[in-house]
Amino acid sequence: MTEPRYVQPGWFTRNVFNRAVARLTRLGISVYGSRVLVVRGRSSGLPRSVPVNLLTYEGDRYLVAPRGTTQWVRNLRPAGEGELRLGRRTESFTAAEVADEDKTEILRFYLKRWAWEVGAFFDGVGASATDDELRRIAPDHPIFRLTRP
Repeated sequence: MTEPRYVQPGWFTRNVFNRAVARLTRLGISVYGSRVLVVRGRSSGLPRSVPVNLLTYEGDRYLVAPRGTTQWVRNLRPAGEGELRLGRRTESFTAAEVADEDKTEILRFYLKRWAWEVGAFFDGVGASATDDELRRIAPDHPIFRLTRP
């Protein structure tokens, strides 16, 4: 079995961009749908937080991992639940991972919305890609459908 794909953020993203987005989101200013994801750490049990883009598609809400199997993905899988924060507002959710064969249109819509920010992590595949191209990259990008408990 091959290792899950993970693209580490660069210095600028980690130390400037993510921190700025998280700070604005904590103040209640959503940057293109940004939220702060809080999920219980799989080993420590302590809350872990990271800025994410909340995608609403066809009435459902999703978290897409453009960088692959990140720490938040590894924590959310066993936890199955978490919180999304925007300013003082906190919303609890349960999460179910989307099967690879069901990701095509979700990925297309995600790329239409955020390709300017995350397009580099999709191996040259964009919103106008064929279904076959999107199916090819689907296993590299975990997606979770969120519901309110």
